[in-house]
Amino acid sequence: MALEPSNSDLPYHGLYINGAWRDAEGGRAFTVTEPATGAPLARVASASIADVDQAVAAARNAFDHGPWPHTPHYERADILHKLAKMIEERTSELAELESRDGGVPLRATTFNDIPLGLHMMHVFGELARRSPYEPLPWNEFPTLAWSFVWRQPYGVCAQIIPWNYAFCMAIWKLGPALATGNTVVFKPSSLSPLTSIALVKMIDESGLLPKGVVNLVTGPGGETGEYLVSHPLVDKVAFTGSTDVGRKIMGIAAPHIKKVTLELGGKSPSILLPDADLEKAVDGALFGMFYHAGQLCEAGTRCFVHSSLYDEVVERMVARVRQLRVGDPLELATDIGPLISFKQRDSVERYIKIGRDEGARLAIGGNRPVGELYDKGPYLEPTIFTHVNNKSRLAQEEIFGPVFSVISYDEIGEAITMANDSMYGLAGAVWSKDIQQAVEVAKRLRTGTVWINDHHVLNPHAPFGGFKESGIGREMGVAGLLEYTEPTHIHVDFQQKRSGKIWWDALLPPLDDE
Repeated sequence: MALEPSNSDLPYHGLYINGAWRDAEGGRAFTVTEPATGAPLARVASASIADVDQAVAAARNAFDHGPWPHTPHYERADILHKLAKMIEERTSELAELESRDGGVPLRATTFNDIPLGLHMMHVFGELARRSPYEPLPWNEFPTLAWSFVWRQPYGVCAQIIPWNYAFCMAIWKLGPALATGNTVVFKPSSLSPLTSIALVKMIDESGLLPKGVVNLVTGPGGETGEYLVSHPLVDKVAFTGSTDVGRKIMGIAAPHIKKVTLELGGKSPSILLPDADLEKAVDGALFGMFYHAGQLCEAGTRCFVHSSLYDEVVERMVARVRQLRVGDPLELATDIGPLISFKQRDSVERYIKIGRDEGARLAIGGNRPVGELYDKGPYLEPTIFTHVNNKSRLAQEEIFGPVFSVISYDEIGEAITMANDSMYGLAGAVWSKDIQQAVEVAKRLRTGTVWINDHHVLNPHAPFGGFKESGIGREMGVAGLLEYTEPTHIHVDFQQKRSGKIWWDALLPPLDDE
C-alpha cells in the first residue's frame, strides 16, 4: 500500500482503536477518489496486521471486561436513538459525501439512502428494547421446573461492508451488533469508506459508548479484511459482498468455527404477470434494475414478461430509458451516475460483449456516453438486451452494472421455473393487479425477499438475506438481531427432596430417611 506524502492537503482519516484516532503502522495510507471525476477526495489510513491485532484486542477487552455486554437493553436502545438524532442533523452533509464517495446520484442519497440509514438506526433502537429474556412453558417432567432462554451477546464481531450502499450497510451492520451488546471491529470498503468513517466519528463525538466497543480499521480486503476474518479472537463475521469472497470467508472462518452471516450476490427476477399495470410495472422494473447504475445485489436484473405483453413492454422500456439522464451525481436532475471504478466498467463491458456473442439483441445502450464530463469517470449507458436465453451467462452471472435482460415466457409456471433457475436467491419482484395471484407466485420463488408491485424497499423490521449462494443468515428485523446473540437455556428445578430427582432414583441407592 502506497504511502501518501506527509504534506498532502487532502482531508486525512486515521484508524479508530480503543476510543482514539491514530495513524496506521508506518504511516501507511491510500487515496480515495471521486468516481465521477477521478479527483482525490481524502487520504485514509491503511491498517497493518499489527493494527488489526490492536483493534481486535481492544474489542476483546471491552467485551470480556467492559460494561457494554451487561448494559441494560433499554439503555442501549436510548444510545442508538441518540446516534440516530446525530445522523438526522447531518443528513445533507452525509448525502453529498455519499454521492462524492460512491457516485450515487444526490437525489437518491438525499431522499432515500441517508434517510433510510437514519430510519434503520431508530428501528434498531426499538429492537434493542426487546428483552433478552424469553420464557418457556413450565416443565413437569421429571419434576416441576422453570426454564427460560437468556440471549447473550455473541462477542467480538468483525463486520465488513462493500462499496455500493456504504452508509446503509454500515448502519445495518453496527446497529444490531450494538443493540445486543457486542463489540465490533468494522472495516468499510477501500473504494467508498468516507460515510462509514463519518458515522464512527459521530459515535466518537457522542461519548456514548465505552472505549473499545466500536473500532474502525481501513485498508484492502485481501490483506486487512482477510486477516480480520481469520483472527482467533473474533467470534463472529458479518460480510456483505460477492459470492466468491463469501466462499473464501467461510473457509477462513471454518478452523475456529466462527459464526458467519453472509449477504452475497444476486440475479434477482422481476416477473410481469399478464394482468400487470404497465404504467407502474415498466417504471418499477426499470427502477429495480437501474437504481445506482445496477450496482446493488438485489437489483432486478432479469425481467420475465408474458409473451402477450413482450413487444409492448420492450417498446415502453426503451422509450423510458431514453429519458434517463446519465450524468454528474451531484446534480439533482441526474438519474444514473458513474460506476464505482474504471475496472468495474471494464467488467460490465465484457458482459455486454458476451451478451452480443450469445445472440441476445441489444435494444438500447451498450456504449459509453460521449462528452467531456463522461471522459472523467466510468460512465456507461443503461443497457437493455431482449430475446435473452435464461441459461446464458448474461442471465445467470452477476454483472453489477446497468445491464438488463428481458426474457419472454408463455405460462406463469414457466416464469417461476426460470426465475428459480439460478445459483442465487436474494430478492425478486412480481407485478400484477391481482394481489392474491401475485402472493401465490411470490411464495413459490426461492428467494429471501419478494416485492409485489415495488422494488428496492428495504424494511428494517423485516429480515433480509438470501437463499442458495446468495448467503447465510439474515440481517435486519428480529431475525437479524438474533444473529448477534447466543441463546442460553437456564433450568431452575423446584423439586426440594433428593428422592424426587430422576438422577437419584436412577443412579444412587435410596437413603432410609427418604
